[in-house]
Amino acid sequence: MPGATDPLVKWSWVNDNRGYILSALGQHVELTLIAVAVGFVIAMPLAVAAWKVRALRPPFVTASGLLYVIPSVALFGLLQPITGYFSITTAEVALVSYTLLILLRNTLAGLDAVPDEVRDAARGMGFSATRQLVRVDLPLALPSVFAGLRVATVTVIGLVTVTAFIGQGGLGQLIIQGFTQNGFHTPIVVGLVLSVVLAGVADALLVLVERLTLPWVRLRQAV
Repeated sequence: MPGATDPLVKWSWVNDNRGYILSALGQHVELTLIAVAVGFVIAMPLAVAAWKVRALRPPFVTASGLLYVIPSVALFGLLQPITGYFSITTAEVALVSYTLLILLRNTLAGLDAVPDEVRDAARGMGFSATRQLVRVDLPLALPSVFAGLRVATVTVIGLVTVTAFIGQGGLGQLIIQGFTQNGFHTPIVVGLVLSVVLAGVADALLVLVERLTLPWVRLRQAV
């Protein structure tokens, strides 16, 4: 039985519960990937629309900002009667909502930063508005988009631990388990450490993908 004299990390427990830990880690990754992917698919067209039609920018940014500031536990409580109690849908809707402001604002910032002379050159070459968006504006905005993806991903990884309160928490389940066992800290430490490591690995992978897909950015920084 765990007691007050247990070490901070009891490695025998870690070894005996490897399957449980890996399952929680897998669920954490799955919840994060779904939330960021869905948030990206929603935020990108909203950002383009708000950039094209300036009147849409204030309502889009304000609405996503309101979702972002709602405390996560309160948002779960508001969503559960609609999306289901203790359901993965509730967890994902909440997680997606926290990505929208980050992705929307970063995409808008990237599009706003495209130099006017570049757009003038594209128009001079006969680019249509759609072709200019796809071939010029969005590619030049990608560094800012990647920055938003990195922040959104790390944010969601942290928030997934909170979804354990509705039974969909990934590594958060380990943390809750540790708090329910007085004096037994191993699950808490394992959950926290793996969450931090996962956030670091995800951020590093996104940096690597950015460098591989946007070589011109790396070359510009080297000049």
